[in-house]
Amino acid sequence: MQDLGIRVLFQGNNFLRLCQGIWVSLRIALIAMIFSIVLGVLLGIIMTSKNKIIKAVCRIYLEVVRIMPQLVLLFLVYFGAAKHMGINFSGELAAIIVFTFWGTAEMGDLVRSALISVPSHQYESGFALAMTKLQVFTHIIIPQTIRRLIPSAVNLLTRMIKTTSLVVLIGVVEVVKVGKQIIDANRYTTPDAALWVYGTIFVMYFVICFPFSKLAEVLERRLKD
Repeated sequence: MQDLGIRVLFQGNNFLRLCQGIWVSLRIALIAMIFSIVLGVLLGIIMTSKNKIIKAVCRIYLEVVRIMPQLVLLFLVYFGAAKHMGINFSGELAAIIVFTFWGTAEMGDLVRSALISVPSHQYESGFALAMTKLQVFTHIIIPQTIRRLIPSAVNLLTRMIKTTSLVVLIGVVEVVKVGKQIIDANRYTTPDAALWVYGTIFVMYFVICFPFSKLAEVLERRLKD
């Protein structure tokens, strides 16, 4: 039992440090998701515009976000802003900016898809009842859009939480970084600590993401009924 790597988790405050690290990851994802929802809703409405220039600009933005790896975007914001703009973002702030940039594009496309999926006769029925355009959107279109949007938004949050593991490469001390620090500190005394530390990190991500995944499945089933 002396050489069992699991003991490393309970030495000092190692497990508490891992919990603090996963909270950093979750905090980045949640803050970015809040901004992404607000900006994404606005972008989604704009993307339904029939103006060709607006549609082209939105499409370019969406394609850039989808083609460009999040890691490259992190490097561009964190290192590029400091070198070319003289702005020194903290690693966490740079991560929030990048994840918001990415999440806004994804959320905007989800909102656009949800809006155009509402049948046109829903609009016509509202206008036939002498409702204004604002009333039609408020009482008919938006409630249906939200129902279609929630499962996809939950899935996006789950993807965002998992992708926060990349921020370790710009110096953010999140759960993966903490795990590496613990492993390095016990490299010679407990060589097999890596298995237990990274296994614990896997369990932490699973415990956080699995409920969101199940929630998305439940919402999708209910919306189909």
